[in-house]
Amino acid sequence: MRIAATVAEMRAVRRDMTGDVGFVPTLGALHEGHLSLVRAAREQNQHTVASIFVNPTQFGDPDDFASYPRDPERDLALLRDEGVDIVFLPESAEIYPADASTFVEVEHITDTLEGEHRPGHFRGVATVVTKLFQIVRPQRAYFGRKDAQQLAVIRRLVRDLHFDIEIVAVPTVREPDGLAMSSRNALLSVSDRQAALVLSRALRRAEELFAAGERDGETLRSAMRGIIAAEPQAQVDYVSVADTETLRELARVEHAALASLAVRIGGVRLIDNVELKSE
Repeated sequence: MRIAATVAEMRAVRRDMTGDVGFVPTLGALHEGHLSLVRAAREQNQHTVASIFVNPTQFGDPDDFASYPRDPERDLALLRDEGVDIVFLPESAEIYPADASTFVEVEHITDTLEGEHRPGHFRGVATVVTKLFQIVRPQRAYFGRKDAQQLAVIRRLVRDLHFDIEIVAVPTVREPDGLAMSSRNALLSVSDRQAALVLSRALRRAEELFAAGERDGETLRSAMRGIIAAEPQAQVDYVSVADTETLRELARVEHAALASLAVRIGGVRLIDNVELKSE
């Protein structure tokens, strides 16, 4: 496994590659969810590239950026074990030179949910993903369904800017008790970790109601809120039942919807989602 620390190094290594390249961009603090992306990339491409970069422009809160878990040596060992060919591991100044003044912004679908609660977040995501795509030039890029809005934003970005890249969505990986895997889970105390199960319980309740024939959006949202309200350590940012493409809240679900939520547990902000879909 090779490590490229600069854009020039990454481009030089990329020029020597023949065949399809699968790309897995990450913030580091890797877990089984990230590794599932890597495995999918390895299965579908001749070469696999991963990046580790805690992108400062997608963190609105400096404290959140500072506290984000970092363990690059462990991350590199995991990626080496998975057979990754190249890891792009740049410093912030390599991606954002001191005089950088260009940003990428996807409109409309970034106004709700995460975009509403984290102003500027998706501008940072769209900008860094655009930069990484230009540097790595993959045929396919892999993202988890857990970050459903991010996935929608990147798909729109690729479509609108005519990137010749296939975006591959990989299912959410969960712990045995249902908690969606996240780098932020490492910040939870033992009691907070137990309380965090309220997210998957709330989504499961929405799935149960939908399967039983419930189609009223507010009824589904209310049911999820009720589950979360029963957990004293939980603070809700949002609970949503929205259109899977526009991410606008639905009064009634006709065929499919994205049920999603963001909840703070002990100061740690967690997100999760499921797709409600008629058979």
